[in-house]
Amino acid sequence: MAIPSFLSQTLPFYPSSRLVPTRLTLSSSTVCCLSVDRRINHSSAAKNDEASALRVVISAGGTAGHISSALAIGDELKSADPLAQILFIGFPNSMESTTVPSAGFDFSAISTVGYSSSRPFLCFASFLRFPLLLIRSTFESYKLLREFKPQIVVGTGGHASFPVCFAAAIMRLKLVIQEQDSIPGTTNWILSLFADTIFTPFNCTVTNLPKRAAAKCVVYGNPIRQALRRYVSKGAARVSFFGQWAGAVSDAKVVLVLSGSLGANAINIALLNCYLQLLSEHENWFFVWQTGVEAFDEMDSLVRSHPRLFLSPFLRTICVAYAAADLVISRAGAMTCSEIMALGKPSILIPSPHSDEGDQERSASLMADIVGSKVITEEELDTITLRAAIEEILGNEELMTEMSERALRAGKPEAALDVAKHIISIVKPEDK
Repeated sequence: MAIPSFLSQTLPFYPSSRLVPTRLTLSSSTVCCLSVDRRINHSSAAKNDEASALRVVISAGGTAGHISSALAIGDELKSADPLAQILFIGFPNSMESTTVPSAGFDFSAISTVGYSSSRPFLCFASFLRFPLLLIRSTFESYKLLREFKPQIVVGTGGHASFPVCFAAAIMRLKLVIQEQDSIPGTTNWILSLFADTIFTPFNCTVTNLPKRAAAKCVVYGNPIRQALRRYVSKGAARVSFFGQWAGAVSDAKVVLVLSGSLGANAINIALLNCYLQLLSEHENWFFVWQTGVEAFDEMDSLVRSHPRLFLSPFLRTICVAYAAADLVISRAGAMTCSEIMALGKPSILIPSPHSDEGDQERSASLMADIVGSKVITEEELDTITLRAAIEEILGNEELMTEMSERALRAGKPEAALDVAKHIISIVKPEDK
């Protein structure tokens, strides 16, 4: 099946010495002076290195997709310039406030503008408070930017991104944004009017932005983190979850179930009612099951221990889990779909009916068309439909190979590197 034009590999680029005597007699005082001079020169060189290093502010928040994309860009900027100073700005007591520092980046917090900020007019209380909260967080962002003095500001969407990027626009700093979905979120749609460059995952994303923003768009795909792109042996990955048991089973098949960071009850319940029967009937099948943090205690009390089942609230080594997997069962978030394509994994997608503006339904539909993912809506999801989908894919080697090849052809594993290079070229045009 041909890849649709909006994911074509040939994507459009929218422009965006002094002489020294041969004989020299040194006194002790001269040696001392020379020693001091040498230290000063080293200090001067260090200062020059710091002055030439990148200074970047990145802002994202609200969902794992926004944060994952931001961290992927940060990773690549740090790899390109190890002396780069990168500051993340977000909300306190949020996903980004814990995820970003644990990834090794500096983090500063601004006051929250409220979780209904993307639709403030739907709630009367938000309608009254939103302007004041936005002014406060924008002013705090302005102060942080003035102190840090970034050469460029990068926004990847989410509530926290708006006040930071809006403050950057007021200060006339270089501003770029990265959108993850086919239809931009409210924050990035507005910020596209002020941004110098807009990085998008698909050609169709460009058509869903304001017309005046289209000329500033560059289609690179969604950035995924370096850890996901590093080679991990499938055998070693499986041993890390199941010990030598996995290596002893011939023709082993591993199913990776991702119920989200908090937990998708519909997926957990559907699998709860069929996992044991599947393991009993297929002696070469294994399950790596991320239940979600909030659902883990309940699932742990209901799921029977089994040598071919690994149950976890949250998979911190997701790169190892992907390496071990033959099939991925997941929600249809934009970043998860990008990871599945970049890594060439057959997939069963269950889009969340609660995603903003139907984002996950659209992502799942694109995945079905492009890579042949099996899509099950939450209304259709039950033990019977999930089990049938798993057996249909794992029982057909040709289908698995076809799905994997189509995913690899559509994937853009170097998107983060491309975005980072483009950002550096904006800051340092002489390095182009």
